[in-house]
Amino acid sequence: MLDAVVIGAGPNGLTAAVELARRGMSVEVFEACDTIGGGARTEELTLPGFRHDPCSAVHPTGAGSPAFARMPLARHGLEWLHPDLPMAHPFPDGTAAVLAHCVGETAMSFGPRDAGTYRRLVAPFIGKWEAMARDFLRTQWLGLPQDPLTYARFGLVAMQPVTLLNRRFQDEKARALLAGLGAHANAPLSGFGTSGMALMFALAAHAHGWPVARGGSQAISDALAGLLRAHGGAVHTDFEVKRLDDLPPARAYVFDTSPTALARIAGLGNAYRDVKYGPSVFKVDYALSGPVPWTAEDARRAGTVHIGPTSGEIAASLNAATHGRDPSRPFLITAQPSLIDPTRAPEGKHTFWAYGHVPHGWEGDATEAVERQIERFAPGFRDLVLARAVAGPPQLAVRNANYVGGDTATGSAAGLRLLIRPKLARVPYETAHPAVFLCSQATPPGPGVHGMSGHYAAKAVWRRLRGHRR
Repeated sequence: MLDAVVIGAGPNGLTAAVELARRGMSVEVFEACDTIGGGARTEELTLPGFRHDPCSAVHPTGAGSPAFARMPLARHGLEWLHPDLPMAHPFPDGTAAVLAHCVGETAMSFGPRDAGTYRRLVAPFIGKWEAMARDFLRTQWLGLPQDPLTYARFGLVAMQPVTLLNRRFQDEKARALLAGLGAHANAPLSGFGTSGMALMFALAAHAHGWPVARGGSQAISDALAGLLRAHGGAVHTDFEVKRLDDLPPARAYVFDTSPTALARIAGLGNAYRDVKYGPSVFKVDYALSGPVPWTAEDARRAGTVHIGPTSGEIAASLNAATHGRDPSRPFLITAQPSLIDPTRAPEGKHTFWAYGHVPHGWEGDATEAVERQIERFAPGFRDLVLARAVAGPPQLAVRNANYVGGDTATGSAAGLRLLIRPKLARVPYETAHPAVFLCSQATPPGPGVHGMSGHYAAKAVWRRLRGHRR
């Protein structure tokens, strides 16, 4: 009998498997797709030689992940590549606010009226990323914070909506940039905790940057799988699990799936019937004949570019997606990894990645709206398009079963659901079945390729199995 079987070879499933294997447990992973990776994959979606990340492409929390920091992933091929600027936020006049490694450069880009305000906002947290990541990338009621004072100071800001945080700033550059960071929560900006999302992404840039993985996000998954095999674990692909009986006998079953899928496979009935899934995204991957012709010079050297000229327009885009309205001017999160990674495209060519928010399960086509937004800040963009791969909510759900209705966060992050995932429970990784655990991003700390949900799920499994050995 195996000690643990992991269902799903995404970053969290692989992280959980690695941590259990490193503790001497026998572990095997079963993946329904023909390749591993979940939200950290790389594929030729458009033309031969153009390597795209179907989901996550830029990894601020991955580079600063406490779980990954404990693993020798570089020995298994993972290399982080950093752009000159982590992120740029262009405006119609050809200027841009920037999120730079340097706090001073970031503050200066906001203009003289807001530079000091930003410095004061982040000053208490600079140089403290490691402790903050451990304290906040976890279930908040499990254990005491390592740095209680910083935890409390950050929490007072983090609980606020971005719309309230933005009242500290006088001009639109700072407000729009922070609104764009908060929009990564995929929830209305007026909601609880969106300031925490914005501030964590900003601090990640100042601490570890917003890098990409050389060769694509698949390199993260491949490194985790390589480390797992080095510790005696195994990974099986093309293995769809419909019920627990499909799997070999094990002392623990760890699900890197949606809560809905776990309940169906493990026979837990309506255990997760109250789980709510959030808005979806509409994503386009491009093969380009050249770099994106941004009018803002700073955008040409940034790995990530946010497109939304005002905080109000960004908020309206999130509200439309949340309330079921078609996107007209979507806020866009875009990435241009081939600027720093020549393995992504043939020489002289480029890959480009863009997504905007749309309603849950939306079946429309937002390609025109996406490209119209890009053209506002990069005139002539369409002339560079060699091919595009389009994925709305239905296609995203087919690519990755965890994206229920196209929700790439595997559960709403609106309000308290940013913290209470997937439902209120003392240990959210445990289930009603003593041998069944949940390790996906549906659990705290939520979305992102950081492995922390898998890390804490592995701890829960270890505690349970160790107790049974006594």
